[in-house]
Amino acid sequence: MNRVCGVAAILALAVILTSCSLAQERRPAANFSLKTAAGQTVDLSKLRGKVVVVNFWATWCGPCRAEIPGMIEVYGKYKDQGVEIVGVSLDRGGWSDVNPFVKRLNITYPVVIGTDAMAEAYGGIEAIPTTFFVDKQGNVVKKHVGYMSKEDFEKSVRAAM
Repeated sequence: MNRVCGVAAILALAVILTSCSLAQERRPAANFSLKTAAGQTVDLSKLRGKVVVVNFWATWCGPCRAEIPGMIEVYGKYKDQGVEIVGVSLDRGGWSDVNPFVKRLNITYPVVIGTDAMAEAYGGIEAIPTTFFVDKQGNVVKKHVGYMSKEDFEKSVRAAM
């Protein structure tokens, strides 16, 4: 009987600790309003009601380049279900670096050029790729630093839904 109580206590503690860590991650996402290469404005506040993935990346970043095809595939699968991805390029060369890359990879989700202020508003981007998952209410529910496989990316999108 004591062993059962011990296991139950450990499980209860794990649930409490998990709940605390999730609560600490949930915070309002910093709003931004940036233009795509085509001149369309991407405004986070206007995407409320959708799950939004904000992915900070750069064309020269190997892990960024490796995860983009999976992101494109997941976007195609979930965009009609209220999922939006915004690729935020941190390339210093601007559109002259980013546009050819976007066209070559046929990136189907909106891509914008990030600013230092935006990166700071998201807590400072210390490494790329860095991906934020924003729920339908506009709260960051997960932050992931580093490469994400297509499978892990899809799991995170589904969890935010």
